[in-house]
Amino acid sequence: MSIIKEFREFALKGNMIDMAVGIIIGGAFGGLVKSLVDQVMMPPLGVVIGGMDFSDLSWKMRDAVYVDGKLKTPAAVLQYGAFITTMINFIIVALAVFLLVKAINTARARFEKAKEAAPAGPTQEQLLTEIRDLLKKRA
Repeated sequence: MSIIKEFREFALKGNMIDMAVGIIIGGAFGGLVKSLVDQVMMPPLGVVIGGMDFSDLSWKMRDAVYVDGKLKTPAAVLQYGAFITTMINFIIVALAVFLLVKAINTARARFEKAKEAAPAGPTQEQLLTEIRDLLKKRA
């Protein structure tokens, strides 16, 4: 089997297409969550902590070193505010995924329960027997 044919079969499998769609939607969802955190949640939290923006929180451990006007060693800055923002993003995404999976599982359980509770109905043999009996009565 040629490598091109193998690759075509691999790339066009249903699972690959599903995974690609999931990755694309996941990327869009990540952008949505980032916007939610950066533009909706962080400003009020910044007001609560005194008008500060989390992304600006940092600790400068060492100043930059310049020699003859040229940067020799950059400043060492611990940007813990950016980490806090990323952590909040993660918590929101994890919560959203949890709620989505929980909703799907609940819907699936309801569907299975309704499927089990529904009357089974007559079997194919019972229907055929009824048809035979009706045909006998007509003849």
